[in-house]
Amino acid sequence: MDPITWTYRFIFSGDSEETLTVSLDPKDFSLIAEPNGDLPDWAKLDVHQCDHCPLAVDTHPGCPLAEALVRPISIFSNILSYQTITLEVVSPERTVRQEVPAQNAVGSLMGLIMATSGCPHTVFFKPMARFHLPLSSQPETLYRAASMYMLAQYYRNQNGQDSDLTFEGLTKIYEDMEILNRSMAKRVRQAIEADAAVNAVVVLDFFAKNWAFSIHDQMIEMKPLFQAYLDDMGEPS
Repeated sequence: MDPITWTYRFIFSGDSEETLTVSLDPKDFSLIAEPNGDLPDWAKLDVHQCDHCPLAVDTHPGCPLAEALVRPISIFSNILSYQTITLEVVSPERTVRQEVPAQNAVGSLMGLIMATSGCPHTVFFKPMARFHLPLSSQPETLYRAASMYMLAQYYRNQNGQDSDLTFEGLTKIYEDMEILNRSMAKRVRQAIEADAAVNAVVVLDFFAKNWAFSIHDQMIEMKPLFQAYLDDMGEPS
C-alpha cells in the first residue's frame, strides 16, 4: 500500500516558496519521519518537557512531536504570523488553495503533524488526521472532533468496553492538549526568531481551551442540525 500524503506548498511574497510533504503509513496512520540529522536542543525530551509526559529520556532522547516539527520550524523561523501567504494543499482527494495569514497556514500543517507524530497525548487525533481538512474552521473542527469521539465510543461498545456519551473523555483529551501546547510554545520560542510557528501553536491552544470550557454550549448550538433524528422516525420496516 502506498503512503497517504498531503503536499503543503507555501507561497510567500516575491514568489518564493517552500514545499513540505506529510506522509502517513497506510497501516497505522503514523507519520513517516524524514531524517533530521542532529537533534536541536529545543527538540530534546527534557527541554520544556510536558508535565504529564509519560516518556522517559533513556528511551526517548527526543520529544516525538518536536522531532517531527524540526523541519517545519526551520522553514518558518523568519516568518511573521500576520504575513499573508498563499497556501496550497494537495491530497489524493482534493486541492485546497487559499490566501491566509501565515499562522493559519502553519497551524493547519502543525495540526496534521501533531496528530501523527507519535506523542502519546495526540494519538487520539489520528482519525481526524487520516481525513485531514486543511484550514478547517473552528465549527468544522468541533464537528469533526465530536463525530470522531462518538464513533470511537461505538467501536468501544462493539468491543465490549465502557462507552462515554457525555464527552467527558474528549474534554480530558483537550485539557491534556492545553498542557502540551504550552510546552510546545516554549520549545518553538526557543527555536525561532519570528512568531508564525509560535502563534500557530497559540491558535491550536485556543481551540483546546474553547472546547474544554464551552463544550456543552457548542453542542446545544449544533443540536438543530439533528432535528430529523430527534423527531419520531417510526419503526423500521
